[in-house]
Parts: sequence; structure tokens; C-alpha cells
Amino acid sequence: MAEITLVLAIYKFDRMEWAIEKCTELGVSRIIPLISRRTDSHLATASVKRVDRWQRIARQAAEQSRRAAPPLIAAPMKLSEALNLPQPLRIVLAESEEQALLRDVLNPEAAGNEITLAIGPEGGWTEDELQSFQQAGWISASLGNTILRAETAAIAAVAVAASMLSSL
Repeated sequence: MAEITLVLAIYKFDRMEWAIEKCTELGVSRIIPLISRRTDSHLATASVKRVDRWQRIARQAAEQSRRAAPPLIAAPMKLSEALNLPQPLRIVLAESEEQALLRDVLNPEAAGNEITLAIGPEGGWTEDELQSFQQAGWISASLGNTILRAETAAIAAVAVAASMLSSL
């Protein structure tokens, strides 16, 4: 079974909760809310108090989809903390990426069935955030030439990754 960690930049809570629910149904094992440069300051402040709610949403989605256990919902963290997550394959989704598609950079053999996907906030990652990911060894990938809402990108990326990693 694939171990997918989703680093999810914090955005409007109703949309974020929807993404947490759907990504739980798709089988993510851990969700890390991320405070990015474009995360509204009031959302960043309030996010600490939302973790219990997000855990409840994940628990209910896991029950509905008959998962043995819900994903772990971590406390919100800053980008500097997330850059060094220890997965063998770490992929940052970026609409500015023009060459590499997610399906092309997913290498199940290299991943050892453990990957981390980072999804940016509304408005995308800033240029310096993308440079930080690159300098920390993350692979940049795209979901194609359509610009997706943050919650749609999270769901699509998890679906692609789960499908490819389960086909081993």
C-alpha cells in the first residue's frame, strides 16, 4: 500500500476541508497543513485551532470509505520545516513547471512506495518558495497546462499518485 504524505498549503477552510475529506477517501496517510507566503495571516493564526476539526473530518471520511485508519493530520508548519521531510521521493506541484508532468516523475521504484506531494495555496507558490523546494531536493512537477484550484490540484495529484503507486 502506498504511503502518501500531502503537504497542503493552508487556504480557505471550507475548500481545505473538502480537500482533506476527498484526499482521505483516496488513501493519503498523512496531511501536513502548511503556512506559505500566500496563506492569509488570519487563516494561519486560526489553523492551529482547526486541527481537531480536520482530524474529525478525516476520521469520518475514513469510516465512510472503509479505511482501517484515518490519515494523521499534523499541526500546521512553516515551509522551512517541511522542506526537510524525510520521504525518498518529494514532489512539489507547480503551475510554472512546463516540462515534467506528475505521472512522469513518479518513480515507484525510487519512491519505495513512500512519497510526499506539496500543493500550493490559492495563487500558487511564490518564486522564492519554489527555489527553496528545489534547493532542498524536491522535484517540481505539473498536472498539465490547466490552472486548477488548490483543492482540485490536491485531489487530482493524490489520485494520480495513488493509482500509479498501487499498480506495482
